[in-house]
Amino acid sequence: MNLAKLLQLASPALPVGAYSYSGGFEAAVEAGVVLDAASAERWIGDVLEFSMARMEAPMVYRMMTGLKDWNEVFLATRETAELRAESVQMGYSLNRLFKDLGLGEVPVEEPSFPAAFAYAAAQWKLEPEAALQAYLWAWLENQVMAAVKAIPLGQTDGQRILLQLGDRIAGIAKSAMQMKDEDLGNFAPGLAMLSAKHETQYSRLFRS
Repeated sequence: MNLAKLLQLASPALPVGAYSYSGGFEAAVEAGVVLDAASAERWIGDVLEFSMARMEAPMVYRMMTGLKDWNEVFLATRETAELRAESVQMGYSLNRLFKDLGLGEVPVEEPSFPAAFAYAAAQWKLEPEAALQAYLWAWLENQVMAAVKAIPLGQTDGQRILLQLGDRIAGIAKSAMQMKDEDLGNFAPGLAMLSAKHETQYSRLFRS
């Protein structure tokens, strides 16, 4: 396994604009659902369990072998215009980066970020389970960085959340790889409703 490429793909320095999105987290802060480190950890942990683990992670794994059809399905599962735009913009940016680096293009018309990530992992011949863990870690790190900015939290609180929730990643990746198609599900109504409200939120730091 090429550890350096795996770390590069999961790095917050990857120029895809992830820092400008909170994935609905900022709306939870505005609504008073998230107030402090404890509630931030609970919110992020719930999204990890009920959305990422049961839909996005299994989708990423499937895209590593069957890109086109699963990209379309994934985009159809985005509950709000913001969440769909977030994935498409990040997918576009990663696809453009790979083209500029001479590594080809994602073979779909409108690649989501999971599709572009899966394509990159395949091009670099990364081991799928490790690549999936890297994807989950990148998502988790971005959520914690959003919490540090939006609540705001101290750096130590942020690292404590990463330490606690990061321990779940290996198990989630294994379960995602074994999940059957009929078991896929994305039941996070609170996230969907708050994300929709964020689209018209008066004051905000993030694009989602």
